[in-house]
Amino acid sequence: MVMNMFGHRPNRAARMRPDESWFGGDPLVSLEHIDFSYRDMAGASLPSGGADDAGAAGASGASGLTGAGAHPVLRDFSMTIARGECVALLGPNGSGKTTIMRMINALEFPDAGTYRCGGTPVTRAAIETKNSLFAKALHQRIGFVFQNSDTQLFCPSVEEEIAFGPMQMGLPDAEVDRRVDDMVALFGLERFRQRAPYHLSGGEKKRVAIACCMSMNPDLLVLDEPTDGLDERNTDVVVDVLRSFVQAGKTVLFSTHHHDIVERMSPRIIAVHPIDAEPE
Repeated sequence: MVMNMFGHRPNRAARMRPDESWFGGDPLVSLEHIDFSYRDMAGASLPSGGADDAGAAGASGASGLTGAGAHPVLRDFSMTIARGECVALLGPNGSGKTTIMRMINALEFPDAGTYRCGGTPVTRAAIETKNSLFAKALHQRIGFVFQNSDTQLFCPSVEEEIAFGPMQMGLPDAEVDRRVDDMVALFGLERFRQRAPYHLSGGEKKRVAIACCMSMNPDLLVLDEPTDGLDERNTDVVVDVLRSFVQAGKTVLFSTHHHDIVERMSPRIIAVHPIDAEPE
């Protein structure tokens, strides 16, 4: 039995269940006429990677402004993702790819326009309500793998890391253990199972991060540069697992600068352009 870092299971009896019907409609993801800007933090400048990297830094409350100090990233941007699709976001640094992914995972919110998941509008008010079942339901439906895996790995062992999400969902002990075993086998993590994630290589951390998201059986897996910096072996593992995920009827959205990965994944491509650049 996998225990959490405090030596016990969460109290499932005290948990309320989210409404399973909230995100059941189509399309799975819809961004409609989105505008979004980042604001400079006091005395700071945007990272060299552009506005996408500013978003990845998680500047709280940094959106929602126009005028001086605002850095527009998206303007009248629209896209839809159907269930079972594999979609690649392609574009230069600073074009808004990371911002789009963060918005889909309700880590950013549009200044204008509407984001719907399964037909249901996703708003800041709904997500930030205290003890929001709405937020819990959304984050069970959507798994987000950050470009830097260190930002989402925090448990003492790989086993506990993978178990954390299913435990928070209140799943029975046997089901949590089964999911951990499945993910460990799928990603070839057997010899790392009891090891601390921060002792792993970059590619191994990436495999653990994806395994953590997949252990919650999301409808949509969102990955920011999933193979960036990986060696050939780790890249092959990640690509093979993602292809199997799509073949099982799930949905994948990923960004990449590696055209060989695009060829291997055969996704529908959405090109994202900086708002001051003309599309080719």
